[in-house]
Amino acid sequence: MSAWGAAAGAFVGTLVLTTTLRAASELSLTRMDLPFLLGTAVTVNRTRAKAVGYLMHFLNGQIFAFMYYAVFLAIDRAGWWLGALFGLAHGFFVGTALVNILLPLVHPRMGSPLTSAPNVALLEPPGFLMLNYGPSTPLVTVLAHIGYGAIVGGFTMLGT
Repeated sequence: MSAWGAAAGAFVGTLVLTTTLRAASELSLTRMDLPFLLGTAVTVNRTRAKAVGYLMHFLNGQIFAFMYYAVFLAIDRAGWWLGALFGLAHGFFVGTALVNILLPLVHPRMGSPLTSAPNVALLEPPGFLMLNYGPSTPLVTVLAHIGYGAIVGGFTMLGT
């Protein structure tokens, strides 16, 4: 296993993940724009929010890839198939806990079940399994994360 491989996998995997999610949005498979959701947590400027959100998403991709790498080291195994399995778990976690439950609670501009009438939410909450962003959103999200994991796992095996 190689830390340089994990770094390369982090870069390529995050690029593929972000591009896949963006393409799914452009193809009307989902209304979710994760970089935009992240960016609006720190700025109300929509253009700046997208730029900041892409940076945040890219950094998160690097962090998660090295978390994958740490687990690969701990279990002394890596590979595209194991990375894909991690990506599956990661995608389910993102869709069921992180974006669905935690993001509306901490995002200053997103509605939640606790938003009252006098408070105007600028962003729609994702809802159960992110279905408020379209019926194919959970599938697209999980598949994109499986691809991310497979890339990270495969690249981590480079140099062994």
